[in-house]
Amino acid sequence: MPPGAAPIIAKWIDYFQCEFKISKNRATKLGDYRHPYKDLGHKISVNNDLNAYAFLVTTVHEFAHLLTWNDHKNKVKPHGAEWKHNFKRMMAPFIEQNVFPQDVQQAIVSYLNNPSAASCTDLKLSRALKKHDLPKDASRLEELPLDAVFTIKDGRQFRKGEKLRKRYRCLCLTNGNVYLFNPLAEVTLAATGT
Repeated sequence: MPPGAAPIIAKWIDYFQCEFKISKNRATKLGDYRHPYKDLGHKISVNNDLNAYAFLVTTVHEFAHLLTWNDHKNKVKPHGAEWKHNFKRMMAPFIEQNVFPQDVQQAIVSYLNNPSAASCTDLKLSRALKKHDLPKDASRLEELPLDAVFTIKDGRQFRKGEKLRKRYRCLCLTNGNVYLFNPLAEVTLAATGT
């Protein structure tokens, strides 16, 4: 995480007596919060493959769940008004200290107007955060031309179709099914695009 953020996160871990774990990459989520159960306290895990800024946003997201649980237990929605209030409040010190690059900070400030369940669903914020990822051989789906053939992590091949509102309609060349893909999905351009 950005160095200026570490002391605040360390205080939160200590104050809330939270088990904080850096986890291996999980394809379905960037982080996770588990409320206290029996003799176990709060648990937060964040994926290890995130860049410093995405790691911090995810960490704050999960701590907002912790604070919401402390205040309301199971009486409110996981990403309801109470969680949104706590997320905004907990993000404030990082905005005030300018720990984010300008592009990410602007995207976060915009996102804070109505934060959603996952930062990756806000395309502006997700694009700003992804700009700070280390380069890899993958491309974002939105960067490929129409009808390009691409491969996803599990090895299946798809043909990129038209964009429907927010997502791309893509044909799986393996089974003929149609799937909708987030424009920021990381894919690899296939060697031969037939």
